[in-house]
Amino acid sequence: MTTLTALHVGGPTLFLRWAGRAVICDPTFDEPGEYPGGVTLRKLTGPAVSPADLGPLDLALVSHDQHADNLDVAGRALLGSVPTVVSTTTAAARLPGVVGLEPWQALPLGDDGATVTAVPALHGPPGAEALTGPVVGFLLRAPGAPTVYVSGDNASVDVAAGIAREVPDVDVAVLHAGAANTGRFPEPLTLDAERAVAVAGLWPRAVVIPVHADGWAHFTEPVDAVVGAFAAAGLSHRLRVLVPGEETAVAFAR
Repeated sequence: MTTLTALHVGGPTLFLRWAGRAVICDPTFDEPGEYPGGVTLRKLTGPAVSPADLGPLDLALVSHDQHADNLDVAGRALLGSVPTVVSTTTAAARLPGVVGLEPWQALPLGDDGATVTAVPALHGPPGAEALTGPVVGFLLRAPGAPTVYVSGDNASVDVAAGIAREVPDVDVAVLHAGAANTGRFPEPLTLDAERAVAVAGLWPRAVVIPVHADGWAHFTEPVDAVVGAFAAAGLSHRLRVLVPGEETAVAFAR
C-alpha cells in the first residue's frame, strides 16, 4: 500500500503526495492583503511555503475559482505549470486549460487506474448557490492507495452523507472547516466544528485533516475549535492537525 504525505500551506491549501503524484488543493500563495468584490475578503497570513518549495506538481484540485480564499492571484499563475487542473465546469469556461467536471463525473489520471471524481458541495445553507456560485469537492482513488475525500467549501452534512452512501470506504477526509461567514447568511459557508464532527462520523475509520480554518478574517472558528469538538466527541485519535509548512506522513486504517 502506498503512503500519503500532506503539507498544509495555509487556509484551504493542502499539498499531497498521493499514488505517486504531487497534488495541490485550492492553491493560495499570495501574501496578506485584501480582495475587493461583492464582499471584501481579507487575508491575514501568508503561505507557509512557496510553490517552488513543493517542486513539480502533477494535479491541482480547485473546488471553485470565484473566491480568492480558494484561488488567489499567485494560485492562478501556478495553474499554468500544472499538467492537470480539475475544477467546476464554470471555472473551466473562465480558466484556460482547466478540466471542468460535474458532480460524480470522473477523470482518469493515468494508466495505473487512478481517478479523480468531482462530488457535490454546497457553499452555505440551501439556496446559497445563487450568491456563492457552484462548488465541488473531490474523491481521489487509485489501486493500493488511500481513498481521499476533499470536501471543498461544503457546509452541508446532508451533502456529505450522500457522498458517504455512494463511497463508504474513504480513508482520509480533508474537511474545509472554519465556519466561514461573510455576513450574507445566518449559517456558515463552510463546516463549523460541530458539523465537521458529524461529517467525520459518516466515515468512522477515516483520518480527518482539517483545513480552511485559519488565515482569513471571514473564517470565524480557528482550528482549535475543531480540536475541541473532536475531543468532546471522543474522536481526537482520528484528527490530524498539520503544522503549516511541515510535510507529514499520514497513517490510515485499511
